[in-house]
Amino acid sequence: MRHYPVFLDMRDRTVLVAGGGEVAVAKLRLLLKTEARLRVFAATPDAAVAGWAAEGRIELVARAIEAGDVPGSALVYGATGNALADARVARLARGAGVPVNLVDNLEGSDFITPAIVDRDPVTVAIGTEGAAPVLARKIKAEVEAMLPTSLGSLARIGQAFRGRVEHLDGKARRGFWTRFYFQTGPRALAEGQEAAEAELGRMLGAGAEAEDGFVHFVGAGPGDPELLTLKARRLLHEADVVIHDRLVSPGVLELARREATIIEVGKTGFGPSWKQDDINALLVLHAASGATVVRLKGGDPAVFGRLDEEIEALETAGVRYAITPGITSASAAAAAIGQSLTKRGRNAAFRILTGHDVEGFAEHDWRELAKPGATAAIYMGKRAATFLRGRLMMHGASADTPVTAVENASLASQRLHATTLLDLPRALDATTPGAPTLILIGLAPRAAALALADMKEAL
Repeated sequence: MRHYPVFLDMRDRTVLVAGGGEVAVAKLRLLLKTEARLRVFAATPDAAVAGWAAEGRIELVARAIEAGDVPGSALVYGATGNALADARVARLARGAGVPVNLVDNLEGSDFITPAIVDRDPVTVAIGTEGAAPVLARKIKAEVEAMLPTSLGSLARIGQAFRGRVEHLDGKARRGFWTRFYFQTGPRALAEGQEAAEAELGRMLGAGAEAEDGFVHFVGAGPGDPELLTLKARRLLHEADVVIHDRLVSPGVLELARREATIIEVGKTGFGPSWKQDDINALLVLHAASGATVVRLKGGDPAVFGRLDEEIEALETAGVRYAITPGITSASAAAAAIGQSLTKRGRNAAFRILTGHDVEGFAEHDWRELAKPGATAAIYMGKRAATFLRGRLMMHGASADTPVTAVENASLASQRLHATTLLDLPRALDATTPGAPTLILIGLAPRAAALALADMKEAL
């Protein structure tokens, strides 16, 4: 270990930064998070540096750093963007016995600044001895995904209560703080600091007893695990029980803890399915046992996800819940064909329909949907394709209206089927049986998107 990691107390200490350009701005953004006094030496500062000086956040000295400036400072940064100028800064700092860092110059520096995950007062520092900055950034992203943004506020609240939990044995104490920092605390903090403090008081009164269960409705996105939100990924990792739909991809489920109970409650179009009442009962059962439950729904839970029925069941049973949105398949399908769902001069409205219910749409405003330029996404519409075509053409839609069917949107197995309204049923016959397919009415793939899809399919 060449660089020994330490956390230096910066309160009321002075840090000097030589340089006021782009390199210095990047370093100052990090230093401004500390409690240090910052003196910046730059004859022609960047607008951001001048702005911080005007706000009183830094002291700006409109000249180059001199030997007399250095004594008494805690750290010096050479951030001029010029190797010779930075080398001069290093000589001045070392002459005064002050550690110096030259940005992007490992050999010329006495210390390095690691990649930092800031959840003040919780700080995670990541270093690779300068060997692999890209790797450090990757690790930082992974850690940031693990730690809720509320963690710092919760740590400050918890700090005031630590002495009141010392009577618990080690295991019980660890369990107590785990529940607060990663389960009950973040939910309470969403209502404000007073609510989080009240939650700690409630937990202290309850002692080590089992907590009430909770259900998170989480959007799993269209399938690609990288399209999960950071919050969805964290909740998956924390869940005791994951209850998921059939179309949630294996890659997403892999992100759940190995110890978690994983239950599929699949619904198959026009085939065997779990009854909705049974799913509702399952959610209530596991929450009532004290479990943290993630109800994982493909795409966004509020788009054709029977969300209201499941919420009503939880409310009737007195079970608390929260909703974490996800990327819906319509967005992923539009991205796959390189098109926007709305476009100035083409359409100011966009509709989402489900093919399962399309026969009940006899009174739907098909005339509006049939107008030139109108766009819509049809979920679960394979079996209703002939009906859709008939309704739209009956109300004036052109037979050559562009239509694109996107199967397995966002996955490696994604396929595009570009067609017209007239040929829609025939095009859908070419899709993979059982593959989720979203139909985009009024949209054709861009040439580049279609060429890329053809190339992937050829491979």
